[in-house]
Amino acid sequence: MEKGASSLIISVFILFLFSGIASAHVTVIPNQATEGSYEVFTVRVPNEKEIPTTKLEVKFPSEVNVSRFEPRPGWKYDLTKDSTGKITSVIWTATGEGITSTEFGQFNMQGKVENGAKEISWKAIQTYKDGSTVEWVGAPGSDKPASVTKVTPKSATAPTHGHGEQAPAPDQEPGTHQASHDGVGQAPTNVPLNASIIAVVVSVFSLFLSLRKRV
Repeated sequence: MEKGASSLIISVFILFLFSGIASAHVTVIPNQATEGSYEVFTVRVPNEKEIPTTKLEVKFPSEVNVSRFEPRPGWKYDLTKDSTGKITSVIWTATGEGITSTEFGQFNMQGKVENGAKEISWKAIQTYKDGSTVEWVGAPGSDKPASVTKVTPKSATAPTHGHGEQAPAPDQEPGTHQASHDGVGQAPTNVPLNASIIAVVVSVFSLFLSLRKRV
């Protein structure tokens, strides 16, 4: 019985280990949005090498119109626009050490989900201090997938603003921004996920103690 309990605990820890590895890629949250809505999108960047991440480029597809960016300490950003003035990509570059091997970074931006959009595929290129890059541009399920935000149809009863668009919050009006800035703000970490993992580990350990008492 004790041997079976030990095997169960080992299996659970292996599951956690590989789940962490599988999810260690550049992601954009939320993973679901409503067409016509204004959203704050957070780009979450893990560091998978022993050297720092010093640059990140995110490209914006036609399904979203990103217009504002939250400054972040130790980083500046530069924008690329098309002939109409629409922002098509952003490049964050570290002005300091960057994201080290034990860290992850979060970059906030605001934009409007276009009407008729079905999903937003966020293609990102992560650059390390030695110049090596990782291109997160693949299809879902690939080794280096692009993060995807699913888009749901807006409600017919949703409040509108202007020409039938869903009304943004007062601090979420569309706008433009200067092409390059140094950062001064940072987003919080994912506390609920960590708490859930700890709770499962504690439960498994309690089960192990209970089984030992029966032996």
